[in-house]
Amino acid sequence: MDNLQIFLICVYTACLLYITSFSLLQLNLLKAYRKQKKNKVLLPELKDSDYHPLVTIQLPIFNELYVIDRLLDNITKLDYPKDRMEIQVLDDSTDETKEHAKNKIAQYQALGFDIHHIHRTDRSGFKAGALKEGTKVCKGEFIAIFDADFLPEPDFLKKSMPYFNNPNIGVVQTRWEHINEDYSLLTKLQAFQLNVHFTVEQAGRCAAGHFLQFNGTAGIWRKTCIDEAGGWQSDTLTEDLDLSYRAQLKGWKIQYVEDIICPAELPAEMYGLKSQQFRWMKGGAENSRKLLPVILKSNLPLATKFHAFMHLVSSGIFLMIFWVALISVPVLYAMDDMELKATFLGFCLLGTLAVMSVFYEANNMMCWKEKNVKHRIWRFMTLFPTFMAISMGFSFHNSIAVLEGYFGKKSAFIRTPKFNLTTLKDKILQNRYLVQKITMKTWIEAFICLYFIFAIALAIYIEYYSFLLFHVLLMYGFGLNFYYSVRHLSFK
Repeated sequence: MDNLQIFLICVYTACLLYITSFSLLQLNLLKAYRKQKKNKVLLPELKDSDYHPLVTIQLPIFNELYVIDRLLDNITKLDYPKDRMEIQVLDDSTDETKEHAKNKIAQYQALGFDIHHIHRTDRSGFKAGALKEGTKVCKGEFIAIFDADFLPEPDFLKKSMPYFNNPNIGVVQTRWEHINEDYSLLTKLQAFQLNVHFTVEQAGRCAAGHFLQFNGTAGIWRKTCIDEAGGWQSDTLTEDLDLSYRAQLKGWKIQYVEDIICPAELPAEMYGLKSQQFRWMKGGAENSRKLLPVILKSNLPLATKFHAFMHLVSSGIFLMIFWVALISVPVLYAMDDMELKATFLGFCLLGTLAVMSVFYEANNMMCWKEKNVKHRIWRFMTLFPTFMAISMGFSFHNSIAVLEGYFGKKSAFIRTPKFNLTTLKDKILQNRYLVQKITMKTWIEAFICLYFIFAIALAIYIEYYSFLLFHVLLMYGFGLNFYYSVRHLSFK
């Protein structure tokens, strides 16, 4: 029994070391991010007298009845010459969105817009397939892509296009902003995490010369770059990450511009968020399988290879988090039985402090800088522990996605439906796209919540409190996950 206990403690410690090392690596990006903030140079936007390259705007949609009008009304307000702008609505819809989009497009065609409705019935390749079909027939030398819930500002193209004056730039990616951030606790937590990705991570990687990614929307591609990189491919669920890396392996650069923002709607219900997380995590794992052998065999600098490796395997962190959570209960018992103190695990606090620093910089110092200091500090103090808890609560769900990706199990591209929810008055339960039953995964998450309630009771019973806060966060995270999963069911 002692040998098993020692083995569990060693495995637990090794997993914590990996998580801590991964967290500390974020400080490297934070350093690069701070440096580029001091040396940032923004290019002036296009003037009316300047040359305006021909731009094709691609709008991939699938059953987006609630936001299609908003999308088309917004895109047609872009401040760019009509004769230098082509709009493709890449519509794979199977409901009345198709006819609705067709009628709306006809209205804008009558107003002189070069806008086309490209509808597919087989949906092969999902979003990647739609983009591939649109690219075959597009007129533009540049291609801007916006998902159905994105609302670029009128000056988006005029601000973005000057970065392509550098012939090595193949992609310009902009920062996401959130039109419904304050809709609920769920949307606040998503914005809290995405703010890190769209400040410290993306700008830090760009400034340090590491590989980064096009985020699937709110960005512009040079068509030549897409062609040279092999075009859109649908063998992973994150076609954007895949093409980004293939383009950079061909020598193209991605320019991330933090100061150009593109507002969008966050998923407001748990099942939409889960489908998005599953797609992102599984797609990341699929791309690590596909791209890492190529990257490791390439002539790229060692630092570039290392950061590319850590980026592509980042979704695998959820495997470690879930494993650490699962075995923490027998480890708790083993350490008490062997009369071991948990002080030797104190190194993991360094990782927590590193993550706190990154999240504080991204949110308090950048995305919330217009709010007063007291509000920012209070918001951070309440959201950070809740974010840590909900991230742990997603570890089971995301671990399944990662394992499926690593083992090559194929699945359909499940889009995240958007509901045009922007104010607290907007209601969600009347929406036709909601899930109408609790899945087996959700019941397992409820059981895991009970597992950590037992862990808390065990700690109190044996008077060993070193893991108590960890288990409280896990109970809260899995409980919150289950609560929202039940609350966001449709009972029509």
